Amino acid sequence: MQPKIVWQQGSNNPDNANNFATIREWWASLADKKIAWRQRIIPQSGDVIELDWETQRFDEVFQLKTPEIRGITLYWHKADEDRERSTTPRKLELDNQRQQIYIYPQSQKELVIRVGIPEIIYQKMELKNPQMQVTAAGENQILTLRDTQQQVEVKVTLSPENLNQLKANILTL
Repeated sequence: MQPKIVWQQGSNNPDNANNFATIREWWASLADKKIAWRQRIIPQSGDVIELDWETQRFDEVFQLKTPEIRGITLYWHKADEDRERSTTPRKLELDNQRQQIYIYPQSQKELVIRVGIPEIIYQKMELKNPQMQVTAAGENQILTLRDTQQQVEVKVTLSPENLNQLKANILTL
């Protein structure tokens, strides 16, 4: 399976029709799934790789109902609404690896919409010079990190393999 599938309106690419059919199937496969809907202004360079896709104020996560493509227009409903929504693209890019589609609407040339399965968002914390303690637990080792200022304690259980990997990573710094 291709990592990225592109359809563009008016393109004479011989795979354009097949790419569109693949994208149509993928769009329909989102029925009853929770999706993340994000819209961004395309940078002046035109490269969407430069965009910050971290969650922002107007981003939405909702359950998608009856996603379908009629003609070249994408249609859908939000699970809790009766109103049908739609957008007609000038270009579609399906990222199979990330299970996301980039929609470039005809009506707003400066906009790109990214729709996909919501990614896992990890809780992040930074410990600066924490207290450390290592204790044995059978064949595993438990690394305890404490930050007294933030009043946070993190316990990490390391298998012998994980411990060796950690040691190797530290030695390569």
